[in-house]
Amino acid sequence: MSILGAVKLRSRRRRAHLRAFLKRHQLKSVADRTRGIAANAILLLCTLRNERVRLPFFLRYYRDLGVEHFLFVDNDSDDGSREFLADQPDVSIWTTSASYKASRFGVDWLTWLQRRYCHQHWCLTVDVDEFLVYPFCETRPLRALTDWLDSSAIRSFSAMMLDMYPKGSMQSRPYHEGQNPFEIAQWFDSGNYTIHRNGGLGNLWIQGGPRSRVFFPDQPAMAPALNKIPLVHWHRSYAYVSSTHMLLPRGLNLVYDEWGGEKASGCLLHAKFLDTFASKAAEEMQRGQHYGASVEYRSYQEKLAKQPDLWCKFSEKYINWRQLEILGLMSKGNWA
Repeated sequence: MSILGAVKLRSRRRRAHLRAFLKRHQLKSVADRTRGIAANAILLLCTLRNERVRLPFFLRYYRDLGVEHFLFVDNDSDDGSREFLADQPDVSIWTTSASYKASRFGVDWLTWLQRRYCHQHWCLTVDVDEFLVYPFCETRPLRALTDWLDSSAIRSFSAMMLDMYPKGSMQSRPYHEGQNPFEIAQWFDSGNYTIHRNGGLGNLWIQGGPRSRVFFPDQPAMAPALNKIPLVHWHRSYAYVSSTHMLLPRGLNLVYDEWGGEKASGCLLHAKFLDTFASKAAEEMQRGQHYGASVEYRSYQEKLAKQPDLWCKFSEKYINWRQLEILGLMSKGNWA
């Protein structure tokens, strides 16, 4: 990279930190338990709105993996999400009624929390419908993964987002609070993915899956990005650029092996497509707070009116992480 390019990226990172500093006043503390965070605690950060029904399983899943403290930003929920989280002993939560879109879709708020509370911690940044699967996750806690990453001098860990869906109409099997969503959304696309490299920031850009196949069949380039780097050994100088798709400094995005081998990676099982999705899409369309004039949610709403079945004859039923590795969707790399 040229000196001018490096200067531009440093300037971009400083602007991200400045935006976060200016937006910090939008966050009002509801329950601040950050003083109890241990020096080496694994942290999870999440922005949400009206996700009460999902929260019990989400917390249980990540507690079982080994997350020790959760930092939530609640964007003006009115379904009890904020109150439920405030009662959890391992949760710190802030609330805001400010614009999700104007905060770079929540990135500015989380950048402030990352700078203030996450320095030198391994941090997992996910949405409330994303569930990390990594090599050996059934038998090894998240701490085993982060210890191995530390010993290998690896600062960031990638995970492809894998859209999960039911067989049949989403409305046919209601989701209940506390339920494992993958008892319903058991299927995924094993192929139908395109990958290219972002030359500017060095990350891979992945698209495809059922959202491309069903919701953007005529405009696959408009389908959502599936590449994410959710797990990072955080430093206060870091900043996400676009959701968790890419970071600065640029080196954090080099989560693949350019010499023909494989680096360890995971998947984020994405439990978006439940019976709750139609009402969520309608709410987000009305709010207009998502990327590109909410074009993604507009497509969802149009297709959902026909109650589509995302399942097709090429769908795969989820078994475990080893299945995903065999299919080439994740890798254990040289972690034995």
